[in-house]
Amino acid sequence: MAKALIGHLNSDLRDPRLAVENARLRNRVAELESLVLRLSEENDRLMAARAAELLTEPAQEMQPA
Repeated sequence: MAKALIGHLNSDLRDPRLAVENARLRNRVAELESLVLRLSEENDRLMAARAAELLTEPAQEMQPA
């Protein structure tokens, strides 16, 4: 039974190329997660700055068309 399970699973130990590919993909996912976090923080800062800017601008009266 154990041989059937081991044969059924893709083991990184049997194929070093899979281990290398998995490591590369894990690194890429970590890079992308870090980029998403950085961009999200930058977006939050920009939104807060824009909101503050809108609150400090004098109200503009609407002009007739």
